[in-house]
Amino acid sequence: MTAAIPTPTNPVSWTARVDSTIRTTPIETVSRFTRISQFRRPRRPPGGDRDHRRGPGGSEGRGGRGFRIAGADVSASISVFLIALPLSLGIALATGAPLQAGLVAAAVGGLVVGRLGGAPLQVSGPAAGLTVVTADLIQQFGWRVTCAITVCAGFAQLGLAALRVARSALAVSPAIVHGMLAGIGVTIALAQLHIVLGGKPQSSAVDNVRGLPAQLANLHPGALSVSLLTIAVLLAWPRIPGRTGRIVRKIPGTLAAVAITTALAALAGVSLERVDLPSWSSHAMPALPEGPVLGLLAAVLTVTLVGSVESLLSAVAVDKLAAARKTPGVQIPRARLDRELAGQGAGNVVSGALGGLPITGVAVRSAANVATGAVSRNSTMLHGLWIAIAALLLVPVLDLIPLAALAALVMVVGVQMVNLVHLRSVQRNREMLVYVVTLAAVVLTGVLEGVVIGIAVAVAVALHRLTRTRITVEVEDGVHRVRARGQLTFLAVPRLSRVLHQVPWDVDCVVELDGSFMDHAAFEALHDWQTAHIAHGGTAEFTGRAGSRITEPAKESPSCCPPWTPWRNHQCGEYALAQPSASPGSERTDALPTDALPTLGPPAAGPSSADLRTAAPSTVDLFAVGLSSAAASAVGPSTAAPSAVGLCAADLCTADLSGTHPSAGVARSPRARQLANGISSFQRNTAPLVRAELARLAREGQRPSQLFLTCADSRLVTSMITSSGPGDLFTVRNVGNLVPLPGADGADDSVAAAIEYAVDVLRVESITVCGHSGCGAMQALLNTPADADGVATPLRRWLRHGLPSLERMRSRQHSLARISRRLPADAVEQLCLTNVVQQLEHLRAHESVARRLAEGTLELHGMYFHVGEAQAYLLADGVGARDDRGDEEVFNLVAPTTLEESRA
Repeated sequence: MTAAIPTPTNPVSWTARVDSTIRTTPIETVSRFTRISQFRRPRRPPGGDRDHRRGPGGSEGRGGRGFRIAGADVSASISVFLIALPLSLGIALATGAPLQAGLVAAAVGGLVVGRLGGAPLQVSGPAAGLTVVTADLIQQFGWRVTCAITVCAGFAQLGLAALRVARSALAVSPAIVHGMLAGIGVTIALAQLHIVLGGKPQSSAVDNVRGLPAQLANLHPGALSVSLLTIAVLLAWPRIPGRTGRIVRKIPGTLAAVAITTALAALAGVSLERVDLPSWSSHAMPALPEGPVLGLLAAVLTVTLVGSVESLLSAVAVDKLAAARKTPGVQIPRARLDRELAGQGAGNVVSGALGGLPITGVAVRSAANVATGAVSRNSTMLHGLWIAIAALLLVPVLDLIPLAALAALVMVVGVQMVNLVHLRSVQRNREMLVYVVTLAAVVLTGVLEGVVIGIAVAVAVALHRLTRTRITVEVEDGVHRVRARGQLTFLAVPRLSRVLHQVPWDVDCVVELDGSFMDHAAFEALHDWQTAHIAHGGTAEFTGRAGSRITEPAKESPSCCPPWTPWRNHQCGEYALAQPSASPGSERTDALPTDALPTLGPPAAGPSSADLRTAAPSTVDLFAVGLSSAAASAVGPSTAAPSAVGLCAADLCTADLSGTHPSAGVARSPRARQLANGISSFQRNTAPLVRAELARLAREGQRPSQLFLTCADSRLVTSMITSSGPGDLFTVRNVGNLVPLPGADGADDSVAAAIEYAVDVLRVESITVCGHSGCGAMQALLNTPADADGVATPLRRWLRHGLPSLERMRSRQHSLARISRRLPADAVEQLCLTNVVQQLEHLRAHESVARRLAEGTLELHGMYFHVGEAQAYLLADGVGARDDRGDEEVFNLVAPTTLEESRA
């Protein structure tokens, strides 16, 4: 029959295509697929224009129904509000600005920047990164002029956004950014330490250090006790164990710390300085700038630079957090950095004009916004609205807060800005000098001066690395080896020429170049020496660090394919095998050819039972080695098994890469030569790069974070799909990615043993079951009548573990597994998706897995890989955990991330 063309709006089409596939299926199966063809529409439509029009927060009016706010945005906004309120007051206190200024900046950051910015989930407001800058401006120019500087900085940000230079901020070395933030954090902590001890901060970090002995000699017991209590609550709040901890952690630690200390201080009647919010009628507004022009320009430049860089880096980090969050049906648009910079500029103009602090993107509040489930910019805007309402209506409550509690809160934030994770990253990339110099310069001289000094040091380090070249000469077995480590520029030519002229004329010489750059002067020096050396009877060869010659291409096996294809099932050159033609656009089920597929019972027409017994081992080998079904059909049933077996372990150990078999002395087959050449290429190109990491793993043992259970299909390259390396994944592969139930008839203990070893011994943190499109095992299950009976071959017995997946797909007790925004392409894909969900249920039946799940130390994930599209899909969280008809078994598309997002 003629198949209809499948479309998202034509759910009947794929059923017609697989009609011939299920002719031998019982009446119950036919009725099941008839029910699928009529399509019981899921609760969330998989596609359609209406879904594309609706925003992630559901705020777009369907058919013009008006503005809507998602419940997740409301709850997230309240959480962010509870974090932002005490922090805004604390930062205003740390800068020396009026306390209302912090509330104004927080409200404007939520309402203005939240509406106009380009990062929907980023929360803006007064941030610790600008605390030192603002404090210096207030001391130098006064508060009203500082507000005018904030307005000018906002206009400068709007101009930079119009020039579309936002991404240029990402070109600043991370060591400089982290050093700047760490220096600001140290300065904040030193200043707030004086308030914690009951005194007043000095004008600079150096003066604060000098004044510490006198301050320690004159402690204020009340302020010190309130501060220590605040710090203790802040540190202990996330670590409260058990069910009580899970409940109380719904309240932000910052709010809990301030609320508890305020209540206890009020009950104890401790005499302390408290928040004093004057009437809004006397709120200070900006004044015209007064002072030296260069000083004012430097102030505007500093606020613009620090605020812009911090906001843009925070936006990139929020993008990464939002992409890692697995919320079904919610797609957060990526940050538009130029628009975000414009939004920050507009926010600073409004905040400065209303007498508020400078605004920037705040990483802590943004991370909390993402973690609490926000789905659109509405959460950010609502948080700003709650701040404005609190500033107007909760003044009597805010006046009860001790200043020492706010100082302790800000001091902890300052200490946390010296991030150990960033420190390790900087050390790993050999930029510790830049980090330390920038930190010290910011503390001693100021933010702008410190950043300039950091940039100068970073440039000097880069030039030093570019010009530093180590050149040595050694004699090994009569061969002179000249090794050049580093970049070869004109500055290194004198040393290079001096070492080369130490090599005698008439000897063999190998020059090993280990660098990524060589300029014209260095090339000419090497070329002239090579010509002269050869003319005097010597030999000269240039190699890379791995030993491969530079002057000649590496000798790979003759092929028309690019270098990355040794693992690819390519068909070219002398390795091409005859294959039957396939219709364009169709995807083959490569795993099991129709004429060699052992069914669960006697097929309608096909080979005898004896043929099946002899074909089964060959078919299993095809999975393990990766020979396609078409290739197996071409060489015939009698020769498929030897081709699939390939080289035995002894052959590999004694392999002669010239192409002859070590024991028989006969020429290798093209497949054998391809395997041997691939191993040789690994030893030459890859082994030198991974040898150190593998040596570390050999010493320390494997510590994989995941158990990855997938099909043995040769088209699934797990390391490529997951971008993983040695020691990352503990991988289990079998035909059909099946997990036999414990105690099942004919259960394979090898899978259960691997699960127990990974869960109990290796202590993996997650298990992923990965299915794929065009699975031959699923095709076999669909092609087999339910009442079939026949010879129990190993493959036939193994596939019985997939029968629960087939029964789940036929059952009316479960929702149909599907891919988000589209229907399954055919019955095979429907079964492949259902099989992943079913095998997750089988995993939960294993005692070790059930125990770790109950402890909350193990996660289960489902994954589907579409081979033809090279696209991965992840099963929505929590699906398949129970036999519940309300669960929707939806696989969501995994979107690619940019390089900046992956590094954030």
